[in-house]
Amino acid sequence: MTVSLKKKTNPYVHWEFSNPEIDSLIRIVPERGGLITEWQSEGKELLYFDLERFLDKDKSIRGGIPILFPICGDLSEGYLLGGKKYFLKQHGFARDLPWSISFLKDSLGIRLKLSDSKDSRSYFPFIFTILMDVFLNEKSLQISVKIYNQSQESMPFSFGLHPYFKVLNTKNIKIDGLPEQCIDQTNMKVAIACEQIRMLDKGVDFLSYPSCSAKLFDFSSRNVIELIHQEPMDTTVVWTDPPRQMVCLEPWTSPRNALVTGDRKLEIKPEEYIELFTTFKHNSF
Repeated sequence: MTVSLKKKTNPYVHWEFSNPEIDSLIRIVPERGGLITEWQSEGKELLYFDLERFLDKDKSIRGGIPILFPICGDLSEGYLLGGKKYFLKQHGFARDLPWSISFLKDSLGIRLKLSDSKDSRSYFPFIFTILMDVFLNEKSLQISVKIYNQSQESMPFSFGLHPYFKVLNTKNIKIDGLPEQCIDQTNMKVAIACEQIRMLDKGVDFLSYPSCSAKLFDFSSRNVIELIHQEPMDTTVVWTDPPRQMVCLEPWTSPRNALVTGDRKLEIKPEEYIELFTTFKHNSF
């Protein structure tokens, strides 16, 4: 077995989990929200990552695979719980907190772990643990997430991933597999998915409800990224941010504001857990 997990300092402090037999690796910065910063498959770098912005800790990260919890999107008006109103920042707090990292016993993957803190309980009043296992397979990243509610009350939440995929030209992209209709998140109105896809180079932010998989074709690099869904993390968000040459193809459990509207909101009963799965697959054409 040639799989290894090593701490490195260049060009930034990170852990490198690699498997030379399949020419694949990921780089992770646990201290910055459990962030996977890079993913190489068959020697190709697939993730967009703004290193200069990452090194400026006063700015939000643009790139890698941020983790979204306990909400996806915004919750501008807050949410009521036990007669008290709580407020959460965009995409929640998990992407801003330090996670721990460890090798899985079989050495086939790594585990990222996050638990609540006194500070997190002030705006999300629950005792929880998140275990995110990442498996580096040939041409794919398989991710399994277990969320434990160790509180005495049911815990409402949403969970998502926000991967930034590098492309050579957003004008030369196609996305297949999404339902015909979607929600334009800039105005929360129903839109036509193919029309949104035609505007990737102009900037889009839309959400599509459940599909089995979605494929991102980059005709310039000839890379294909397939997002393979499993219920309940089977909502897809597509986001672009010109002039950045990237496309975010994101698996979410629930749309924005779900803790208020109840739309696909998930809850975990006291002392129970839920398991979520998603896979990113890479191919060439």
